[in-house]
Amino acid sequence: MSLSEAASREAGKDVGPQPWARGARRLPLGAVRMGPTGKQSLSSVPAPMGGSCLLLLFCLRLGTSCPQSCQCPDHDGAVAVHCSASGLQEIPKDIPANTVFLKLDANKIARVPNGAFQHLSQLRELDLSQNAIETIGPAAFSGLAGGLRLLDLSHNRIRRIPKDALGKLSAKIRLSHNPLHCECALQEALWELKLDPDSVDEIACHTSVQEEYVGKPLIQALDAGVSFCSTHHKTTDVAMLVTMFGWFAMVITYVVYYVRQNQEDARRHLEYLKSLPSTPVSKDPLSPAS
Repeated sequence: MSLSEAASREAGKDVGPQPWARGARRLPLGAVRMGPTGKQSLSSVPAPMGGSCLLLLFCLRLGTSCPQSCQCPDHDGAVAVHCSASGLQEIPKDIPANTVFLKLDANKIARVPNGAFQHLSQLRELDLSQNAIETIGPAAFSGLAGGLRLLDLSHNRIRRIPKDALGKLSAKIRLSHNPLHCECALQEALWELKLDPDSVDEIACHTSVQEEYVGKPLIQALDAGVSFCSTHHKTTDVAMLVTMFGWFAMVITYVVYYVRQNQEDARRHLEYLKSLPSTPVSKDPLSPAS
């Protein structure tokens, strides 16, 4: 070995392939490479991979837990899922079970099916505003009665409130800017709800059984003593009276028909009796002659 080669090796420089390594296949990083003396070279020491593996697993976990087209930012240590303005037409089914804040606003969701959130027992706030929701299943919010604090259903297309779906919730509910039909069923449902005080004055009657309240704030009308159930009860009473009158008329008609039929039978019997020949009464031969 020349002095130049020895100096180069001491300085850590590559002096080119050795005769024993010519034509050899390059091994991957971390593989065992045998030197000319049969000993392992420095390339046999594995590279540190722990940090890269942990980072990869963390990214994979985030990718599988957060629904597609949604973002899952950290919210003071709580799990938040933001799916706002994502073009969703239905509620995602892969929402993480430990979600605390869920935003599904500004989408195209038209219905809330039964059991849509039953696996989200830790959910505290649910935003479904600015959608196209028309129907809500009676068990749509099952599993949320104990912990939900806020439910936003404003700016939708809800006409009737299903009492079974919202009556068991203890959360504040926003129902403003919906085309509600003011009737007895709506009034009875509102009695059992905890409406959000900041938006309660914006709940108005889009249509109503009493035309004079169309377009007016619903809560103001109810506070003034208006009862939409009185109209309902009057309608029911009228229907009952009509039904009773119909039955009474049927009974009277039957009685009149029965009497007339009997009169006709009696008249025919009398005519038959009159048509029979009359026989003279014979005198008793034993009676004394006058």
